[in-house]
Amino acid sequence: MDRTLRDFIHYLSVEKGLAKNTLESYNRDLRTYYTYLKQNGITSLEETSRSNIVGYLLSLQNMGKATSTLSRNMASIRSFYNYLFQERHLVENPAAELESPKLEKKLPRVLTPQEMDLLLEQPDQTQVTGIRDKAMLEVIYATGIRVSELMSLDIGDVNLDAGFIRCLGKGSKERIIPLGSVAIRNVGRYLNEGRPKLVRQAGEASLFVNQHGNRLTRQGFWKILKKYATRAGITKEITPHTMRHSFATHLLENGADLRSVQEMLGHADISTTQIYTQVTKHKLRDVYEKSHPRA
Repeated sequence: MDRTLRDFIHYLSVEKGLAKNTLESYNRDLRTYYTYLKQNGITSLEETSRSNIVGYLLSLQNMGKATSTLSRNMASIRSFYNYLFQERHLVENPAAELESPKLEKKLPRVLTPQEMDLLLEQPDQTQVTGIRDKAMLEVIYATGIRVSELMSLDIGDVNLDAGFIRCLGKGSKERIIPLGSVAIRNVGRYLNEGRPKLVRQAGEASLFVNQHGNRLTRQGFWKILKKYATRAGITKEITPHTMRHSFATHLLENGADLRSVQEMLGHADISTTQIYTQVTKHKLRDVYEKSHPRA
């Protein structure tokens, strides 16, 4: 089974062009599924049936796993069995008629414009790392890119004269996203005053680097963000994705059209973007109830 899984991950990488993080997610989900099968005495994929898959999902549910986790595991398992069936490793596809659990649509957590301003003011720009941090925070808020996309940026992906960045999203799909004037100014300062003091090797392509001159990691950015959130006195739980959610919500609140926001976020399906319209509706309701004398 291990070899079959390696072949499947290779297929997803080469044929489908999926991102590293997505491949790791598939691998993790399916290895957990393998463990479940082995614990139930199943050592061959040919032995598996629909009831095995359902039993596995129920075991996750009994462990208190979120609906989103169940749905992701179901998608991983379905894709795996589809691959096995297409490659004729299986005579029948036990996942063919399984339905994914219905997702509970939770509204994304966002910062208010005032909280965002406070957060962006925190980096100490008398320090080299503060100049870098200010540039990073301004870029992620100005563009709404994922933290993995932010960390993957190279110098050649930024065009300050034209005012845009180029990033590769899920499935290695390229997006061109405009940069605002504030982000342009801060990235320019970082390139002139900050990055040259951090980079140690000539030819380093990474845009944002750590104190050792190497590409900054997602975990490194997460720690930086948490530090500034604490310093700003923001009590909400903040993750890099909170910046992305805030970017989309603030755009829609200020009149941006849904299609444009979808394109900038890199969502394949506009229904994914529509969740942010629910956030703005909730805010309108709050404003109405606080402001109207007969609310």
